[in-house]
Amino acid sequence: MKMGKTGKWMVAAGLVAAAAIGLAGCGSSSDSSAASEQGKVIRVGAETTFPPFEFVENEKYVGFDLDLADAVVKQMGAKMEFKSMGFDALIPAIQSNQIDLIASGMDATPERAKQVLFSDPYFTENGYVILVKKDNSNVNDWGDLKGKVVGAQVGTESVKLAQENGASQVKQLDSNAQAFMELKAGTVDAVILDRPVSMYYLNKGADKDVKIVGTPKDGAPMVFAMSKDNEQLQKDVNAALKELKDNGTYDKIHAKWFGASSK
Repeated sequence: MKMGKTGKWMVAAGLVAAAAIGLAGCGSSSDSSAASEQGKVIRVGAETTFPPFEFVENEKYVGFDLDLADAVVKQMGAKMEFKSMGFDALIPAIQSNQIDLIASGMDATPERAKQVLFSDPYFTENGYVILVKKDNSNVNDWGDLKGKVVGAQVGTESVKLAQENGASQVKQLDSNAQAFMELKAGTVDAVILDRPVSMYYLNKGADKDVKIVGTPKDGAPMVFAMSKDNEQLQKDVNAALKELKDNGTYDKIHAKWFGASSK
C-alpha cells in the first residue's frame, strides 16, 4: 500500500472520477438536486465509534460526518433518517436497500469502487498510524509489526495494512474503542487506526498510556457512498456538496470538529 504521495492521490483521484461517471451534465447550482430529492427521506448509515467523524455523546449521535451529511441532505431539499451499524455491514446495507447513503469516514478504495458509487471527496486529511503502549520499545515503525499481534477494525484499510506489514495475527475488532481497550489490556502489541481518530482520542486525554509511533501512512480521500444503481443520488449529493463548499457551510462544519479551516 505504500506509494509516494503524488501517486497515491493520482490513484485516489482516478477512483473517485471513475465512480462519478455521469456528472458531466450536472449544473453548478443545487437546483437540480433539490428538484429530484425534494421531500424525500434519505436513509444514512454510519458506524458510530469513529470520533470525531461519528460517535455517541450525551446519548446523541454526533460528529463531522453526521453534520455534513445532514447539511447535504437539507441542501437537496430532503430529510435525513440515521441508522447506526457495524462498519462491515454498511456496504451490504446499501446493496440490500436498507440505507441510501454511507457517511462513515469511508476511504475511496479500489475494492469498494467495485461495490458502490462514490461521491466527490469531502475529507482529504486522512492517513493511518500505529499506536502502542507508552512502555513499548519494540514497535517503533511499520517494519516492527512483523511477527506481532496487531489490532484493527474489521472491514477497514487498517486490517490490510497490518497484513501487508507482516503481522503474525490480525485481531479484527468491532470498533476503535475496542482497539484501545485491547491495547491497554495487552492482548495486542499494537493497533492501526485512522490518524484523525487517533489524534482525537489522544487529545481528549482518555488514553494517556498510549502513544503514536512511526511515520503516518497516506490514506485515500473520504467519500460518501451509494448504490451502483443510484447515479441520480450520486449527482445530487455532489451538487449539494459543491454548494456547501462554495457557500462556506463546509468550512464551518470542518472548523467545528477539527478546529481549523479546511483550506
